[in-house]
Amino acid sequence: MRVPRVRCGPWVLLAALATPLPAAPSDPSTPSAPSDPLDALMSELAHRRHGHVSFTEVEYLAVLERPLESAGELLYDAPDRLEKRTFTPRPETLVLAHGILSATRAGHTRTLALASAPQLAPLLESLRATLAGDRAALESLFSVRLEADPPRWTLHLTPRDPAAVRLVAEVVISGERSDLQTVEILEADGDRSRLTLGRELSP
Repeated sequence: MRVPRVRCGPWVLLAALATPLPAAPSDPSTPSAPSDPLDALMSELAHRRHGHVSFTEVEYLAVLERPLESAGELLYDAPDRLEKRTFTPRPETLVLAHGILSATRAGHTRTLALASAPQLAPLLESLRATLAGDRAALESLFSVRLEADPPRWTLHLTPRDPAAVRLVAEVVISGERSDLQTVEILEADGDRSRLTLGRELSP
């Protein structure tokens, strides 16, 4: 079955469901921090098991004169449940869980197994690996470049799979220490989106 083209922004931004959490206090009995900067970052991200934050998103599309703006909340439960709830301008919920992607709008839900959409599966799995601090999984699917100016950092992710490259040119994730702050999606056709994380929400 042919999978229709899906605009990348709403799906890929599920990766931003990590909540800015304080880094765990150091323990003298534990091994010293990794000397490699990327290993150190992955180690910090791996401490995050749950997240619930507000977000604002701006999408710049060539076919529109003005950018699209939306707002809502993001949730993450390790290792593989991601949820994006949009409240404005219209309600919509996207959920990725156990390899199944579902979208609910106006009371109707559509589902998609990532196994049937190989152009999306590597991208979403790679971003899930970022949240999980899984460097091996991340580098198997992305070319990874880290810019670090402690305490700030930026990850540049370029898909390795040709099918994914036809959709997304680059994903740029920025943060400070263990806090994820922005996710930018640069699409192959020139469209782009930027998601900014806000305050942490109560459970």
